[in-house]
Amino acid sequence: MSLIKVGKSAPSFGLTAIDGKSYSLQEALKNGPVLTAFFKVTCPTCQYTLPFLERLHQQLRAKGVQIWGVAQDGVKDSQRFARDYALTFPILIDDKPYRVSREYGLAYVPTLFLIEPDGAIAIESEGFAKRDLLAIQKSLAEALVAPLGELFSPRESVPEYKPG
Repeated sequence: MSLIKVGKSAPSFGLTAIDGKSYSLQEALKNGPVLTAFFKVTCPTCQYTLPFLERLHQQLRAKGVQIWGVAQDGVKDSQRFARDYALTFPILIDDKPYRVSREYGLAYVPTLFLIEPDGAIAIESEGFAKRDLLAIQKSLAEALVAPLGELFSPRESVPEYKPG
């Protein structure tokens, strides 16, 4: 489990994305909640999870949803990952020595944090957890006053949990 638990304050950070833009958590929270997804490009569970986050991003994009992938990899590998998995939300780089990941006390990837505008962690999730993703979707839809879309198709065989 990560060191940062639900109800605690998320460490503030700033990182640069694969497109060269700078992102500041403190600034972003002024516009609403932020979902951060820490991952590695070689992690099979990350490869499984992030396309569902893209689906969520597409559902809530028009309402201004803020979803950030935080890659523990270099720019080139992260750009290739984003392209291979058709990710359109920002991918930020937390390369060695993984300063931000360490501040969050990560033990596994993927690890997701839904951070409320006041900076508190609302949901923390490790690995792929279907229940957590549905809770994140519901929380974001409520915060953004948006209808709940279908995150998992009935035609998909989606496990309840995959460890990271």
